[in-house]
Amino acid sequence: MIYLDNSATTRTMGVAAEAAKKYMTEEFFNPAAAYSPAVREERAVNGARKTIGSAINAGPDDIIFTSGGTESNNMAILGSLKAMRGRGRIIVGSTEHPSVYEVCRSLARQYDVVEAPVDNTGTIDLNRFESLITSDTRLVSIMQVNNEVGAVNDAEAIRRMLRRRAPEALLHVDGVQGFLKVPFDAKNCDLYSISGHKIHAPKGTGVLYLRQGTKFAGGQIGGGQEKNLRSGTTNTPGIMGMEAAVKNYLNNIDEYCCAMRACKMRLAKNLTELPDVLLNGPAPELGAPHILNASFMGVRGEVLLHALEEREIYVSTGSACSAHKKGKNRILNAMGVIGERQEGAIRFSFCPFNTIEEMDVAAEEISTIIAMLRRFKRR
Repeated sequence: MIYLDNSATTRTMGVAAEAAKKYMTEEFFNPAAAYSPAVREERAVNGARKTIGSAINAGPDDIIFTSGGTESNNMAILGSLKAMRGRGRIIVGSTEHPSVYEVCRSLARQYDVVEAPVDNTGTIDLNRFESLITSDTRLVSIMQVNNEVGAVNDAEAIRRMLRRRAPEALLHVDGVQGFLKVPFDAKNCDLYSISGHKIHAPKGTGVLYLRQGTKFAGGQIGGGQEKNLRSGTTNTPGIMGMEAAVKNYLNNIDEYCCAMRACKMRLAKNLTELPDVLLNGPAPELGAPHILNASFMGVRGEVLLHALEEREIYVSTGSACSAHKKGKNRILNAMGVIGERQEGAIRFSFCPFNTIEEMDVAAEEISTIIAMLRRFKRR
């Protein structure tokens, strides 16, 4: 099996699975309880806050644990707006993940919601973005790394623009695809979303970074966990599994990122040597290290995906959240990738455990398949 859909989800790494198992079978106590084993568990959870916060130069008190990227994104947008007075403008990237884009769209009756356009690489067009900032802008939500083409946005530049033109506005960065793969400093935003299962942690785990002093109304209401900002019994097994994955990543971060970049560059080289293959997004050496998007002209992406599946090579035609939706790809449309080029687009996404040999095998299989499909189409 060659798994090249790591932006959809990753295999939970062994140390993360073992940590989760320990807190399911041995240290299974509820950290909200008063007796000593539960207090010990609470200390472990707070240690995880410190570990995860350190990865983005944030303190443990800035970390709210959630069930994943979707909840973190929803809570960042709704929780911050609920704490604000009055209405105003929301700026959302035109290529955002549905857990950001659809939430902002749902607020269009209450707020002036506008989309920040991207250039042909999928990166926010900063000049056009700046022109959208009004004095009554309340919130900007922009992804750190585009989940379909790997474009990296400049959060620091966006924050500077906001401070000049709308100093009270908040900046939310969706870091689900960028966390640990592209350097990030929490000082460049007010809210930052993380999802555990994108970094080899268990599913159902996530984090929302909330800058100290930010007015925030929180998410789920209930027992008052997470400083009364996100109620619900603490998912200790998931949190400790996520901490183990983050520690592993931090201990090997240069090696891991170089390994992903090497696989991306090798596959990009292999694919562009094939006839009528076009790369989408930034140049492979400029985008995030783990995402490559390519169009195979004259071949439908969905057909190629299933042909590769028969050979136990797993890829995608875009975001997993949109895999069962019919119609045009909103992300590629925004980039100007349309028509036959859009129909033939495939996303390859890598993890540190992919190999160069896998890239060669995948390219060979793709070469055989597209030659066959093109011959069939000509008939």
